[in-house]
Amino acid sequence: MKIDVFHDTVCPWCRIGKRHLQLALADWPGPPVEVTYRTFFLNEGIPLEGYEFRPYMRQKVGNRIPLEQLFEAPRQRGAEVGLVFNFEQIEKAPNTTLSHRLIALTPSEQQEVVIDAVYAAYFEHGRDIGDLDELMVIAAACGLDVAALRPRLLADDGREQVLAEVEWARAQGISGVPFFIVNGRYAFSGAQPPHLIRRVLEQAAAVLVVV
Repeated sequence: MKIDVFHDTVCPWCRIGKRHLQLALADWPGPPVEVTYRTFFLNEGIPLEGYEFRPYMRQKVGNRIPLEQLFEAPRQRGAEVGLVFNFEQIEKAPNTTLSHRLIALTPSEQQEVVIDAVYAAYFEHGRDIGDLDELMVIAAACGLDVAALRPRLLADDGREQVLAEVEWARAQGISGVPFFIVNGRYAFSGAQPPHLIRRVLEQAAAVLVVV
C-alpha cells in the first residue's frame, strides 16, 4: 500500500499526525506500506529571512485568542504520544522551502529520521529551520553527507519537485495539513488518532484483497 502525506515543517499538527501514523503502522499485519512525504506550504509568502514568531502568530489568529491558549492543544496532544512542543523557544516563523528541499534531496530510507529531526529542531529547540547552516547541522546529525548536500541546496536542487508537489496539492483542493492519501483512493485530513488511521488502512487493504 502507498500513503502520501502532505505536511509542512512548521505545522505542529503535522508532527503529531506523523507520529500517529507511525503508531498505527507499528504492528500493522497487513500488506507492506510505503509512506511518501509531500510538500505543503502553510504560508508560501513568508520571506526568506522569516518573520518574528509571536507577532506573526498574533496577526495570524487576529488576536482572537491568547497565544498560550492556541499552543495548549498541540502541547497536550503531543505529550500523549511523547512529543515535546516548546513554543516559548521559537523566535522566528521561517520560510519552509529550504527545509522541504532538504527532505526532497534526502535518500528515501533516511527521510523519516530527517523529518523528525527538523520537527524537533524547530518545535523543541526553536532553531531556525529556514537557515542553511542550521539545516546542515541537522543533516549532519542524521548522518547525511553535508559536503554533497550543501552545494546542491545552494544550486536550488529539489525546488522543482517541492513546487510541483505544492501545485498538485493546490489543484486537488487540499487546503490544510496534515493530509493523507491512501492508495490514491482514500483521503483524510488532520492529526487523526492511530485507531482511526488504522481503520482506513484496513479498509484500503480489504479492497486490495477483493481486487
